[in-house]
Amino acid sequence: MRVLIINPNTTASITDRICEIASRLHPKIVFVPATGRFGAEYISSRAASAIAGHATLDAYAAKAEGCHAVLLACFGDPGLFALREIAPIPVIGLAEASCQAAAAGGRRFSIVTGGERWGAMLHEFVSSIGLSAQCASIKCVAPTGGEIANNPDKALSILSAACNRCAEEDHADIVILGGAGLAGLAERIQPAIKVPVLCSIEAGIQRVVEALEQPFEKPEQGDLAFPSPVTTHAISEELSRLLFNPVRHYQ
Repeated sequence: MRVLIINPNTTASITDRICEIASRLHPKIVFVPATGRFGAEYISSRAASAIAGHATLDAYAAKAEGCHAVLLACFGDPGLFALREIAPIPVIGLAEASCQAAAAGGRRFSIVTGGERWGAMLHEFVSSIGLSAQCASIKCVAPTGGEIANNPDKALSILSAACNRCAEEDHADIVILGGAGLAGLAERIQPAIKVPVLCSIEAGIQRVVEALEQPFEKPEQGDLAFPSPVTTHAISEELSRLLFNPVRHYQ
């Protein structure tokens, strides 16, 4: 089985780190890396996120052949629902998978991530998937995810303090450490945190593996059915062909 891992920012080292974690957890699955061909090195604003949605679709069109599922490996899931519209295979987003896992059993969850502008964006995302009532808080630390990835040791105390505030002040039952740049840090800070800390990367990988084990049928009707063909200009040749005739593209 092959899983396409799309990192819609342009930092290939983060894509490689995610694939490394995924391959270690599930060595029998082939994880295919796809890094954004354009856009921000690390997404930390609405503008960068909007561009990343395009980069997500572009990466899928270029690399999805032969894959059986997709993991959108960017917390915030830019382009998630658009990708589900054009893909005939399961598409899993880090943020959605993490929030659903954290909310299981009625738990109240908090999110800790890097980049101060993510707060409002993530509140909107949590609302869009119907989990606002269980979201205790969202705390964004000053370093961006990219800066944390470049110097994780420096960020550990900041992340630990934010997670403990979620437990003590906001009464969260579990805290999501969100973001591709924070991969592997949940395990490192867990001993200092009073509640479970969920790694968004591991949650996303687990959910995409579960999706591979379940039957999948592309909806024939509704907003996730293939869209009508559309003529496009000045985008990649692969994505242009895909959008011109989504159904035929997969035949």
